[in-house]
Amino acid sequence: MSELLKISLPDGSVREMPQGSTPADVAAAIGPGLAKAALAARIDGELVDLTRPFTGDASLALITSRDEAEALDLARHDYAHVLAEAVQALFPGTQITFGPSTDDGFYYDFAPKDRPFTEEDLPAIEAEMRRIITANKPLRREVWSREQLISRWWQQGESFKAEWAAELPEGEELTVYWSGDDWLDMCRGPHLPSTGKLDPAAFKLTRVSGAYWRGDQKNAMLSRIYGTGWLNKKQLDAHLTRLEEAAKRDHRKLGAEMDLFHLQQEAHGSVFWHPKGYKVWRELEAYMRRAIDAAGYREVKTPQVMDARQWEQSGHWGKYRENMFVIPDEVPNTEDEGPIVSNDAQWMALKPMNCPAHVLIFRQGLKSYRDLPLRLYENGCCHRNEPHGALHGLMRVRQFTQDDAHIFCREDQIVAEVRAFCELADRIYKDFGFTYAIKLALRPEKRFGSDEQWDQAEDELRNAVAEAGLATPEYGWEELPGEGAFYAPKLEWHLTDAIGRTWQVGTIQSDRVLPERLDAAYIAEDGEKHRPVMLHRAIFGSYERFIGILIEHFAGKLPVWLAPVQAVVATIVSDADDYARDVAAQLAAAGIRVETDTRNEKINYKVREHSLQKVPHLLVVGKREAEEGTVAIRTLGEERQRFVSLAEAIELLKSEATPPDLR
Repeated sequence: MSELLKISLPDGSVREMPQGSTPADVAAAIGPGLAKAALAARIDGELVDLTRPFTGDASLALITSRDEAEALDLARHDYAHVLAEAVQALFPGTQITFGPSTDDGFYYDFAPKDRPFTEEDLPAIEAEMRRIITANKPLRREVWSREQLISRWWQQGESFKAEWAAELPEGEELTVYWSGDDWLDMCRGPHLPSTGKLDPAAFKLTRVSGAYWRGDQKNAMLSRIYGTGWLNKKQLDAHLTRLEEAAKRDHRKLGAEMDLFHLQQEAHGSVFWHPKGYKVWRELEAYMRRAIDAAGYREVKTPQVMDARQWEQSGHWGKYRENMFVIPDEVPNTEDEGPIVSNDAQWMALKPMNCPAHVLIFRQGLKSYRDLPLRLYENGCCHRNEPHGALHGLMRVRQFTQDDAHIFCREDQIVAEVRAFCELADRIYKDFGFTYAIKLALRPEKRFGSDEQWDQAEDELRNAVAEAGLATPEYGWEELPGEGAFYAPKLEWHLTDAIGRTWQVGTIQSDRVLPERLDAAYIAEDGEKHRPVMLHRAIFGSYERFIGILIEHFAGKLPVWLAPVQAVVATIVSDADDYARDVAAQLAAAGIRVETDTRNEKINYKVREHSLQKVPHLLVVGKREAEEGTVAIRTLGEERQRFVSLAEAIELLKSEATPPDLR
């Protein structure tokens, strides 16, 4: 008789199971309710199908819909497979490629036989997906040889899948998943037990776009179908409501309505700031300058273009070259008939980040341990060669300005400096009304520096956050393996906006690599040269993206202190024009950004127009107000208006127009 397997459960109990048992068998042994609810399992920490047999004694955790993050990822993965099966059923001859889950759903890339897919195809595909889900087809895993898999794909006319399978390592265990007995796809898994575990009312196909095979524009163009998928209809409905709200808040739409900025092909990926938009920028810049001045930073300005040898020495040339704008270090003579760039030209690059230039400032003159910490700040304009398809309004651009700083400090100063930064970031984010989570991004696979250096840097960041009292569930503390930069781990601040979306903005990184590579040193108490530690930090991240986040967070209704126009004085009748100009003059003298509207238009028209512009306060004046020295204040978002004296109105607006750090 074979020995029983000992399966340890999260509650500390142990189940003895026969050889060949699966997690599904354990769930059934515990009870029919759990057997029905179980979706997948973790065996010794590895996420697997419920039908994967145990290979020995093991620890087991069963995944149900209560484990929402894992359950959602599994469901979205399965929705992608069901999408592919549905498309091939409706459009024979379509080739399948790949289809992963995403943060809110899934997509799949196809090579159609006859024509690209369009959004008119989506209702029929959705209906077929629901048929497959309702059929409750079992999802079954099989292990195939590489040759068997390649042969299958060629026989089925799946040239893209065959190409990919041919590049997989020989001897690697390859798996396929059957949906019922008539459709399969190559996949690592895991999957749900059957298509019926999906809710047919909890998904929606959203759009179609083009995508290159393997992300390379030299390859074939495919049709990508996107969808959003959830565990139940209630979650889907809530998500669709969020999407509707997000569309209303889209910073590109509001930016145009409010006349803040625009983008156009002549400067793809760069922003044309209009006077009103640049006023928001200047207010943010002034706010940040007050904050960094009070925190002991020294502001600097560094060149836009630097020699490629500097980027080679820093390590960016080897690891970031494809994202840099590179130019030759020579001026071509356009009258010559020869090549514009000679083979022996020296190369320069627009800076994608500010840190190497700040090291060069640090290296000017001899530094003592008494000079540290040295905090260098720059509103630094950077350029990164982002792909066209990745650009998105203010959120992803090619030219951007960082609120960037680098703190050069001694080893014994690191924790205190990081803690001070945490406290500074906390004050600033709260001034804008944001809540946030802090996450620690740990060492990536490809990195500079020794394991000992990384151990030390990661521990320093942990300790600083703990000392600041922020390494708690209240602040969403979490560690993210493999997500640090190639030269340093980093703390990340993830802001939550008014409709529950998160935005990663601020960071601080503890770096020992760049000072070594760029030969930064100071004279320590022992009279010898030592390397400083370099803390890279930002709070807004970039002005462009932070302004985009603010526009969407506030739905364009920026706090009065940030609004480009804080008040408009609008007349009801022309008899009040002189009084309107006098009111505006007094408001301007009190420091209020004010405009007048004396056009021969009805007041309701003026109210609608300035509401669209998101002007916080509209001061309406007519003949009576002119005679009495009063104004009628209409505040954005409020239906009633208040009648107050001009002096009261000025005091009210002054208090709201004062930045939070100056109140």
